[in-house]
This record gives sequence, C-alpha cells and structure tokens, in this order.
Amino acid sequence: MSKYSAVLFDLDGTLVDTAPDLGFALNALLQQEGRPSIPHHLIRAEASNGSAGLLGLGFGISTDDVNYPPLQQRFIQLYQQNIARESILFSGMAAVLSQLEATPIPWGIITNKPAFLTTPLLAQLGLIERAACIVSGDTASHSKPHPAPMLYACKLIAQPPESCIYIGDAERDIKAGKNARMTTLTARYGYIDEHDDLESWQADGIIDHPNDLLQWL
Repeated sequence: MSKYSAVLFDLDGTLVDTAPDLGFALNALLQQEGRPSIPHHLIRAEASNGSAGLLGLGFGISTDDVNYPPLQQRFIQLYQQNIARESILFSGMAAVLSQLEATPIPWGIITNKPAFLTTPLLAQLGLIERAACIVSGDTASHSKPHPAPMLYACKLIAQPPESCIYIGDAERDIKAGKNARMTTLTARYGYIDEHDDLESWQADGIIDHPNDLLQWL
C-alpha cells in the first residue's frame, strides 16, 4: 500500500504538452504584427509562464506596458480558437493515469490557467470526468505559489495535504506544494529553462519521465 492517498498535477508542462498550441497562438499574433516567428524551443521554455511570459518573449513587453492588455486579449482569443489543436498528454502520461485509475489513489489537477481556458482544453482531451478535482487559477482565493488552491483541492477530494504528491515544472509549483505540506516532485521533462536551477527549488524529488512517478507510489 502506498503512503500517498492522492496525486495532483500541474497542467501545462506537467500533465499536458500545451506548448505547441500556445506557440501557434503567439506566432500567429507575431505574424499579424509583422514580426518574425519564435522558434519552438524558446516558446517551450517559456510556456509555463502563460501569456505574460510568452508576450514578454515575443514582444519584449511586461504586464504594465500600455500595449500589453490589447495584445493579451488577442493572444488569448487566438489560443482559445486553437486550444487543443496539437496539445496532448506527455508521452507515458496516459499509461500513468490508467494505472492510477486502477488503484484507490485519485488524481487531480491544480493549475494557474484560468478556468475559461482549463475547462475547454480538458474537455477536448477527455479528462474532465476522469480527474477527481480540477482547480484553476481563479478557482480559489489565490493562485500558486499560495497554498490556497492546494488546500482547496484537498477539500474536494477529502484527503489531507500531507498524504498528497504534487508534480509541477515551475518553482511556484514546488513552493505551493511545500506551503501546503505536500510531497513535491519536479517534472524535469516539462517546460524547464536552461537557466533553471532545479536543485534550488528543494522539491522532494525530480522525475525525468511521467512513469517515474509510479516509483514514488
């Protein structure tokens, strides 16, 4: 028997590879503005940081720039129109979810992605009914790295945070999990920038492939 009673995933860069569709939307916007496309490997490294990170990459602007709100609105519209064009579960993740579903250990999702984007993406991937809980960036009173969404997820699945594993590919994911007293795992297969110092995040472990999670269970 596992000492863990639930497995919780970050969404972008941990459970689902959404970078292709985020990149498609960004490059479509850049094309509309007469700017050159960004290579996929650069987009992938920034994908976990959402529209703020991607627009910063593509246009060199921050969220307090006067041009940011209209660009963000257009980017989100393009992304909504192509939200599951190429997004898929990471390689090996389908088997991991199937194995979890064959046990009493529920799995769920905690993401900073807003619900109006999270829900249609998961619906098109057929994951909504399978997940024991789905907590989006605007579901709880705060988003990660605050522990509020983590604790909210635990209430939904009626499990104590101390017996939950949380897997993410960004430092805020690990901070959120630690703030909620969960066991934390860094997904090195996710959207990791070459300058990220994963050891400094002080997760309980680092996994190189979704299947590595099963060794923790």
